[in-house]
Amino acid sequence: MSTVVAALGERVLIDGFALAGVRLYSAETDDEVRRVWATLLGQTGLVIVTPHAARALGAAITDPHAPLTAVLPSVLPSVLLKELPS
Repeated sequence: MSTVVAALGERVLIDGFALAGVRLYSAETDDEVRRVWATLLGQTGLVIVTPHAARALGAAITDPHAPLTAVLPSVLPSVLLKELPS
């Protein structure tokens, strides 16, 4: 099994993963997501995907031959959205 970790999806959501050595694959449209995903099969051990990328891939991320896939949360916890008292 590969030890390569990749992040796939909108650049603004995956950029920070580069600090941990994750390979970034920016994809803004459904077609781009599917095209990049096809190149990752067989050479990636873990793919971190944005919610948009997960929707574009659909059932492909649950295929038994697909790499382990983690989907980023689609919303911030509500406590983070509230204004903190000063």
